[in-house]
Formats: sequence, C-alpha cells, structure tokens
Amino acid sequence: MKWHRVCTAAALPPEYGVAALLGEDGAAVFRTAGDGLFAVGNVDPFSGAGVISRGIVGDRDGEPTVSSPMHKHVFSLRTGTCLDEPSVALPTYPVRYRGGDVEVGLT
Repeated sequence: MKWHRVCTAAALPPEYGVAALLGEDGAAVFRTAGDGLFAVGNVDPFSGAGVISRGIVGDRDGEPTVSSPMHKHVFSLRTGTCLDEPSVALPTYPVRYRGGDVEVGLT
C-alpha cells in the first residue's frame, strides 16, 4: 500500500471534506464530528461530476454519510454504498492520521 499525504489534520475541520488527487484517482476525504476519518471516491456516480468532497456530511441512523451536492443522493462514508439506491456505490479508501497529517492509501 502506498500512502499519499492529503493535508494537515488542522486543515480538515470536522464535518467538512477536501478533494485529493491520488495518481489518477480522485478522492473525497472527510472528518466527522467524532474525529473519524473517511475517504471515498470524489465522482458522483449519478452525474459524473467530481463534487462529493463538497457534499453535506451527516448521519443516518448512526451511519456517517455524505449527501452529493448534485442530486442529494446520500452515501455511507464507511462503505460507499448509496443509501437511496443500494446498487450504486462510491469506492472507499483507507485513511489515517500520521504525524499531524491526513493520509489516504492506494493499493
């Protein structure tokens, strides 16, 4: 696994996301209010636009989520699955804090 530095932890406030280009893959990295880190694909599968990082972070029945700003589909940050249409999913990536930075892993 190769880890890519995305930003400092201080640059990623709770309940926000940032976009990251990891080679040819675009990721959306989120920090939740409970200091959880999640990384999913940044491209909305319904519109094809790279906008997931600008989505609204929330919670559905204890599941951390992000709502796409395009069509408001809600995705699980843990699994990438669309909670409105379970046959559609975003890719997910391992993410971690390391030495004050946020890193995303690619295999």
